[in-house]
Order: sequence, then structure tokens, then C-alpha cells
Amino acid sequence: MRVRLADLRVWWSANVFRIVFYALLLAVVIRTFIFQPFNIPSGSMENTLLVGDYFFVTKFSYGYSHHSLPWSPRLFPGRVWSGQPERGDVVVFKLPARPSEDYIKRVVGLPGDRIQMIGGILHINGIPVRMEKVEDYVRVTPFGGEERFERYRETLPNGVSHYVLSREADYPGWDDTQEFVVPPGHYFMMGDNRDQSNDSRIPNSGVGFVPEENLVGRADLILFSTDGSAKNWEFWKWPAAIRYGRFFQGIH
Repeated sequence: MRVRLADLRVWWSANVFRIVFYALLLAVVIRTFIFQPFNIPSGSMENTLLVGDYFFVTKFSYGYSHHSLPWSPRLFPGRVWSGQPERGDVVVFKLPARPSEDYIKRVVGLPGDRIQMIGGILHINGIPVRMEKVEDYVRVTPFGGEERFERYRETLPNGVSHYVLSREADYPGWDDTQEFVVPPGHYFMMGDNRDQSNDSRIPNSGVGFVPEENLVGRADLILFSTDGSAKNWEFWKWPAAIRYGRFFQGIH
């Protein structure tokens, strides 16, 4: 039985199309319902997350809203299979003022909480959180020098501990704020690099109280990290630019 070259081409084209279609479908399903990759472009979560970190967000942690879907089509209101974030979770969310932008911060205030910064210390429901000074955080500059910043271990009321940095604030009022009362169905977000984080404390920041439907997922695992010293085409510099010690680190 002879097989014509034209028939082979048709068979090959059809199968390649089918494989590509199912691969794309699988990628969309995984991205929508299980994991979504992100990277860190700014230092607002330093030193928990560094510029150049690539990490996975678990999409199923808090259920699903229309923001769980690519391009956030408004197919349904609210959340389905909803789960509440815990205080201290590191969360990716859609910026309330500009939902096309993704932000990542730490949940410090739950619905009904009273949140206030006094003298650079976070107060939750009128009680200051525990702050313990630890060794300074040292950052290597692009020119090979060093920058040092005070670092503290902050412990939230539920026992979750993490590092926060203290440095010169971008805005004087960030260390002493009004008291914020978190509305039902919303969360109060702050960055770990406290004095250089655009978050729920900041007037006209676009963040404010974050609605639960804007939550995308919980940041759980750093997959890859680079210090940015090598451009994409400078392959000979890649080995020196990679932060090998951050591979597969959990995010806490």
C-alpha cells in the first residue's frame, strides 16, 4: 500500500495541531486552577523576596474569582470554593485601583481588624506586635559595594514570624498612621520592606483595603532567582548571576 507524501503532510499537520492545542489547554488549566508563575520587579518585599526571584502562586489556596482567569473576564461575581487568607500569608492580588496590575504583599489585617503604625511598629487591635532586632540586612549594590539596613523579626498575633526592614521612609507619615478599620470582605496588606512599600497604609496608593475577589493566590515557592547582572543574551554571565541558594525556597 502506497502512502502519498501529501497524505503524510496532512496527517503530520493534524497531529501537530492537536498536540499544540492540548498542550495550550493544559497550560491554561494549570495556570487558572493550580499554579501561576510570577517574578519580583521591585524591592517592596525585601528580604523575603528579592528583585529577580521567580516564584509560584497556588491558585486554589483561597478559591477562585474572575481574577483567577486569564485577562480577568467578569464571568461570575465573588469567589467560589472560597478560603480565607491567614494573617502573615504572602499574597498576590490585583491592584484595586488598576486591576490589570499584580501586586504582592503580606496580609497583616483581616476583616474587622484595627490596624495602625505607631513609631514604625505595627499595632493590631490596639496591641503592638512583637519586634526583635536581629543582624543587619546587607545588600550588594550593582557597583559591588554594600548597603546595610536594620532588620527585625516581627511576630504577628497568630505566631507567624518574618523579617522586616527598617530604613529611611519614602514618606514621613508611613511610620505613624491613622487607625484603619478593615471592612468585611477586605484585607490590609503591607510589604516587608516597610519604609519602601506602596501598600494599604499609603493614601492614594491605589492599594487601600483589598477586596477578597482581588486575591489571586498565595506565594509558596521560589523556583528560580537571578541578581540581574546578566542580560538575556549574555549567556556566559548566567552562572555568576544565578542565586543558586534561593532555588526551591519556601516563602514565609
